[in-house]
Amino acid sequence: MNKFEFMTSDRILFERNGLKNIGKLAQPFGKKALVVTGGRAENAASIEEYLKNESIESTRFQVYTEPSLDTMKVGLDLARSENCDMVIACGGGSAIDAGKIIAAMMTNEGEILSYLEVIGEGKSLKSPSAPCIAVPTTAGTGAEVTKNAVISSDLHKVKVSLRSPYMYPNLVLLDPNLTVSMPQSVTASTGLDALTQVIEPFVSHLSNPMTDAFCKEGMRLAAHSLRKAFDRGEDIDAREEMLLASLFGGIALANAKLGVVHGFAGVIGGMYGIPHGIVCAGLLPYSFETNVKALAEREKDNRALDRYKEVSEILTGDRNASIEDGMNWIMDLCNHLSIPKFKDLGMKKEDFPEIIEKSMGASSMKGNPIVLTKDELEEMLTSAFQ
Repeated sequence: MNKFEFMTSDRILFERNGLKNIGKLAQPFGKKALVVTGGRAENAASIEEYLKNESIESTRFQVYTEPSLDTMKVGLDLARSENCDMVIACGGGSAIDAGKIIAAMMTNEGEILSYLEVIGEGKSLKSPSAPCIAVPTTAGTGAEVTKNAVISSDLHKVKVSLRSPYMYPNLVLLDPNLTVSMPQSVTASTGLDALTQVIEPFVSHLSNPMTDAFCKEGMRLAAHSLRKAFDRGEDIDAREEMLLASLFGGIALANAKLGVVHGFAGVIGGMYGIPHGIVCAGLLPYSFETNVKALAEREKDNRALDRYKEVSEILTGDRNASIEDGMNWIMDLCNHLSIPKFKDLGMKKEDFPEIIEKSMGASSMKGNPIVLTKDELEEMLTSAFQ
């Protein structure tokens, strides 16, 4: 067994209707909170009231799209001008990533760009982030338990990461009731992101026994509940299981990395503005096909081949399932969730060389079980496009 290490957020609380405790939970972290929310901000007023009841002041910052360099500067300036000493991020992955970025930069000098991978200098954060509490309202990204945050640059037309062990939130509050109001489209895209994030770390060459345990249970939960959550949004048991699957995926990817799906996803999302989960859904079944073919041709002894079969067995619930059965199961799921093809989302085939070139340098690509060639990457994109 190879050496491995494992990290996650300091404290994780999972409780139905747990949001009511946010005031008391925030007390040890300071006296004034920047409450970062997504565009809907439906829980912001409740959070502010719970904080007020515990004599904690707050100011609100809304993030209407995925975090960008310009938006994060506005949020950081607000946190500093209002003398906030903690961040409470409540919303989907974008809101939580935004909160993590602001918390990190509240205690570190310089411009955000200098700390970014790929387009920046990739400098390391020198100081721990300001206290950060993450409260997810979607079940997909697992951002509440990852040490990175995705940020877009309009200038570079790409999404990259700010990454540091200092960026794990101090406290994660998981309340399944907050996810019930997700629209079907968001349930689909975030749910498929969650599914991808328990599959890719499992087949990654950087997986370890601890991440394997989270991935296996996460796959089982998502296979059992994603359709139910999509079809009947009020099904709290299904919502609970999907929130757990998302949590497990976040824990796994933070410790075992991802793969080709996420390697492509950041680039495609940055170029076309397609929701992250939709990109993952469009690529996931074809990542099976591409990786398995490459492994069979060049690395027949790679353990990932057996792992793809195990994934298929877990998803289908059939111990005799083949890898092709698993791929077909995912395709059927994507059809059930009405996931569109890339050609219907504005992607252009003439952009493939640029997409591939950028994706090959993406951090997520480093976790893939095998290094794929440009031809293999093009074949995968073509399959997802048609």
